[in-house]
Amino acid sequence: MEAKKGYLWEQTECTKKENTIAYFSMEICVDSGIPTYSGGLGILAGDTIRSSADLGVPMIGMTLLYKKGYLKQTIDQQGYQQESPEEWDPQEVLTLLPDQVQVEIEQRIVRIQAWMYMVRGIDGDVIPVYFLDTDIPENCDYDRSLSYYLYGGDEKYRLAQETILGIGGVRMLKELGFQDISRYHMNEGHASLLALELLSQHAHQEENQWGIEQVKKMCVFTTHTPVPAGIDQFSYELVRQVLGEPIPYDLLKNLGGADRLNMTQLALNLSHFINGVAKRHGMVSREMFPGYHIDSITNGVHSATWTGKYFSKLYDQYIPGWKSDPFSLRYALNIPDNEVRDAHQKAKEELIDYINRQNDSEFNKDSFTIGFARRATAYKRADLIFYDLNRLIDIARRKGKIQFVFAGKAHPKDYSGKELIQKIIHKSKQINKYIKITYLENYNMDLGKMLTTGVDLWLNTPRKPKEASGTSGMKAAHNGIPSFSILDGWWVEGCIEGITGWSIGSTANTQSIDQEEADSLYQKLEINILPTYYHRQNQWINIMRHCIAINASFFNTHRMVLQYVSNAYLYR
Repeated sequence: MEAKKGYLWEQTECTKKENTIAYFSMEICVDSGIPTYSGGLGILAGDTIRSSADLGVPMIGMTLLYKKGYLKQTIDQQGYQQESPEEWDPQEVLTLLPDQVQVEIEQRIVRIQAWMYMVRGIDGDVIPVYFLDTDIPENCDYDRSLSYYLYGGDEKYRLAQETILGIGGVRMLKELGFQDISRYHMNEGHASLLALELLSQHAHQEENQWGIEQVKKMCVFTTHTPVPAGIDQFSYELVRQVLGEPIPYDLLKNLGGADRLNMTQLALNLSHFINGVAKRHGMVSREMFPGYHIDSITNGVHSATWTGKYFSKLYDQYIPGWKSDPFSLRYALNIPDNEVRDAHQKAKEELIDYINRQNDSEFNKDSFTIGFARRATAYKRADLIFYDLNRLIDIARRKGKIQFVFAGKAHPKDYSGKELIQKIIHKSKQINKYIKITYLENYNMDLGKMLTTGVDLWLNTPRKPKEASGTSGMKAAHNGIPSFSILDGWWVEGCIEGITGWSIGSTANTQSIDQEEADSLYQKLEINILPTYYHRQNQWINIMRHCIAINASFFNTHRMVLQYVSNAYLYR
């Protein structure tokens, strides 16, 4: 859809208020029909914008348009993941704007256009999200390809994309007429080049002053990375090749690292407020980056988006106004047992029907169903549940039937992640006689919602301390589904043993030990979880209610956004 004359109509004008927040993220998921996200980072960004629209927070979203998406996943009988482009037509869901800006990459002028999507809040407030696109005839083929793939290509491709997001994004906002941006929120280090553009705009070069303190007051940085290997770093030779000299190199090295340009360090040095995404992650980040004041704001999910239709109807009846005030979900303790049970059973039956249609899995609607859906990568340890197959089979024989549903994509270059998928497929064939296991292809927003509304228990087994936060268990909690998880990320805050779910392992160990945590997993599955589900249904329903009342009422993006407003955006 091409923009009509006067495309910055009244909906957009309502975002042109004082103290507007520009929210930059490498991926933003605002619609299941726009596959410009790979997982948690993009989902969180979309939920943040939805809650900001609901709360009337003046915000603008800025990201890249990926015309070939992240990847479309198929899995063959041997468990091999095959990837193909996820083709989609932006004209069907976005509005193309007439404005263009330019950046210089490898001494070439690269033109950038923007597509717009409007996120509408409960009370009619709207937030525009801009998708930057270089697929323009005036650009060379390589430059046109920079808006094709999310997390594709080599280091040069990545740095060029981050140039478009950070530098191009700031220029695009100026071109679109947004004059009063009070805060630039960098959602992870991918966006930190925006700070260099701000330095250039606020420089008083004749006085040899670069306005560092002025830029710091404008910038907020959220880090999601609990391990050094996850941080984008580029050689200065590559930086000079791609960017030229955006600011003097002695200053750039002072801000971004002496040996390589560290995107996280650049953001740390040019932000007035820095936060991790859970209390534990804030502690880990302070250890990783000593000398910086790093706060924590625990992630959440957008309650109205991730609550399934059956529980939504239940909340509408018993907790009117919950969508605009998710904290009121604490009143879920008053919902009758039979209505909680019926709402969950309907969602479960829909999921089981879908699984059986997709994979011919012969799943049973009465069997205890455990869900695990994450990005397929080694540290998530989707295979920990299979540490001792004989013990798992014995538990299922003696305590009650178990079935597992897995989903998750591995990055095309993450070979250990692909091997993990193969291992799960192999194990499923080994024990199919005793325990049903299925792996659903092409994990996305819609499938994620179906899983977090339809399983009986949400399993999460990351290797400590690599889970920054995690949000899938929060989505499950909104649908009364308890978590069974390693004590890392958000679950350190959300777990009340036997009340909102169960922990795996202990808080004492800062590092994961597979054997100890597998033993804890099997022991609680056998002694606590299965007997409660099969023989103490009233107690199980009570746990479901407490998931909603305690965890859903807190772990939502309404609470999270309000914390950003008070702690970061209102800074003077």
